[in-house]
Amino acid sequence: MSILVTGGAGYIGSVCVERLLGLGHEVVVVDNLSTGRREAVESGASFYKGNCGDTDLLDEIFSNYYIHTVMHFAADKDGSVSMYSPREFFHNNLINSIRLIDSMLGNGCDRIVFSSSASIFGEAQYLPVDEKHPMVPTSPYGDSKLFFEKVLERYNVAYGLKFVSLRYFNAAGATNKHGSTKSSAFIPIAVRAALDNKTLKVFGNDYDTRDGTCIRDYVHVSDLVNAHILAIDKEGKYNLGSGVGFSNLDVIGSVERVSGIKVRYEVTPRRDGDIVSSVASCELAKRELGWEPQHTINDIVLSELLWQI
Repeated sequence: MSILVTGGAGYIGSVCVERLLGLGHEVVVVDNLSTGRREAVESGASFYKGNCGDTDLLDEIFSNYYIHTVMHFAADKDGSVSMYSPREFFHNNLINSIRLIDSMLGNGCDRIVFSSSASIFGEAQYLPVDEKHPMVPTSPYGDSKLFFEKVLERYNVAYGLKFVSLRYFNAAGATNKHGSTKSSAFIPIAVRAALDNKTLKVFGNDYDTRDGTCIRDYVHVSDLVNAHILAIDKEGKYNLGSGVGFSNLDVIGSVERVSGIKVRYEVTPRRDGDIVSSVASCELAKRELGWEPQHTINDIVLSELLWQI
């Protein structure tokens, strides 16, 4: 089948394109290359440089290909940046996404797999966080993801748009061919600090956790992509993580074990928009998608280390 991948030159999108091609699908990529890299797009995919909200470009693509499904990765992702620059996040993550689904429906495509985020939940009221957890985002980034999920719900009822929303809990790691080059996430930054013998910043050590630092659930990029493949003909909303929480100091310990390098770090003030703990319940995805994460935290760190070396 033909699949349109928005953001297919980016971190997760490029891994997904590689996997889709390997499964024999025809893949079309749209990416404005603001954070993605043209060389990250697999040679077997058709590439269009442009914005996922460019309706003229989208109409051209839909007229040239019979697109079965859209996998929508294109978005601004840094929650801390969204705190002082919400306009671009709402424009890129919400308005352009609405233009995308309008173009889809206008051209007879009625199926989308949406790259959402655990940030829609905000501070955890209980752990692990399941799909029924209250949704109270703490950043404009989280708002933008939640608002678009609500749009998808309305479009489903009104126009029959079929959608799957996959809520990531901290994508991490790399494959042999693809990884992040501009990430603000903790694991790649910690690995880079180890390799460069630089001091790593840890934002806050006064949280109500076992060691005072934030706790996050990390899931390998390959595992996330597997969920997208399994979701192509499904409908629903699913949390994706490992189901295990790791503090910032846990991550530093993993980097030290895997690399054999001592990581120097300094504690700095908390960042606006950061939450205390975020750990996924993945039972629904396991039950309905048949999905299971395959990589441990040490696997994730090792893959990131090999990518950066």
